[in-house]
Amino acid sequence: MKYLTGLLTAIMMVATLATASVVHAEDKKWTHITIATEGAFRPWNFTKADGSLDGYEIELIKYLCDHMKVECTTVIQPFDGMIPALNAGKFDAIISGMSATAKREEVIAFSDSYGTTGQTFATLKDSPLVDLPMKGQVFSLATDEAGAAKALKELEPMLKGKTIGVQTASIAATFLDKYLKGVADIREYKTTEQHDLDLKAGRVDLIMASMAYLSTAAAKPGNEDMTVTGPRFQGGLLGRGSSVGLRKDDTQLKTMFNDAITAAKADGTIAKLSQKWFGFDVTPK
Repeated sequence: MKYLTGLLTAIMMVATLATASVVHAEDKKWTHITIATEGAFRPWNFTKADGSLDGYEIELIKYLCDHMKVECTTVIQPFDGMIPALNAGKFDAIISGMSATAKREEVIAFSDSYGTTGQTFATLKDSPLVDLPMKGQVFSLATDEAGAAKALKELEPMLKGKTIGVQTASIAATFLDKYLKGVADIREYKTTEQHDLDLKAGRVDLIMASMAYLSTAAAKPGNEDMTVTGPRFQGGLLGRGSSVGLRKDDTQLKTMFNDAITAAKADGTIAKLSQKWFGFDVTPK
């Protein structure tokens, strides 16, 4: 009987502590937020020669933190380890060109989107793939997956046996695994900059990443031979656009970010930063 009483007491204490933990997470007064970014995904975020961070998201972070009236620290974290590190409590939020997808939402929460550009291909100007059909056309996996699948079917003969470089753990990697696995050889890289170098060296025939990243990469000195090609894909498994990644319990923090993102859309900040960093408006519609 003593054992049973003790066991029940222990269970009640654990339940009480768990409840207190949830309440604490809900009621926490956020005065400081640590935000992780990759620092290697231009123009979303990148590291300058002096070691400082810059880019669309870095400027947006300043706006969001000022709007939320909190102090923020931005730390660099490899992209493929961000979600586990977030859930382990190493930082409080991810702002790193990470698209909110159904698969990722199984383990973390996301804010409203603050930018979307879709995924497309790039190759070298002297490549036979430079004239891939449907260049610039946008296909939605959410509203017209059949149309997107038809477009990919048209590309298959040209991509058969080719090597496509992509960043590991990215939505582009998920896309290629589902739609072009067995057609092309998919080679994964730790960073997008690494697959850019292998494209220039002729070790891959194509690369896939966001339209914003590839158009910016092609404009960089030394990348004059790189060009965007083929159609652009968005929605569906590619997610609803770049969003702030958060722990599921931090609902108050999610509300704070959503309010700040709404304000950035309403006052034109996102449109202005879009034009500065991308040359077109990435505001989610």
